[in-house]
Amino acid sequence: MVTYINLRGTPCPINFVRCSLEIEKLNFDQILQVDLDKGEPEEMVIPSLREAGYQVKVIRIESDWIRFTVVNNVS
Repeated sequence: MVTYINLRGTPCPINFVRCSLEIEKLNFDQILQVDLDKGEPEEMVIPSLREAGYQVKVIRIESDWIRFTVVNNVS
């Protein structure tokens, strides 16, 4: 099962907080798909999720936004 959230237009650090809250709702090994603005949001959210131990994979890159997945593999 994949859960999807659109955080385009959501400012930092709210986008990271919303992403983290959605991850907390997932069961182990479930996937969250996120759309996020490029620039500061991308530079802040993705590294922070990786530092927290989540597996993050960028799956789509557009001119002003990206799509990535996060696997809840932190126990």
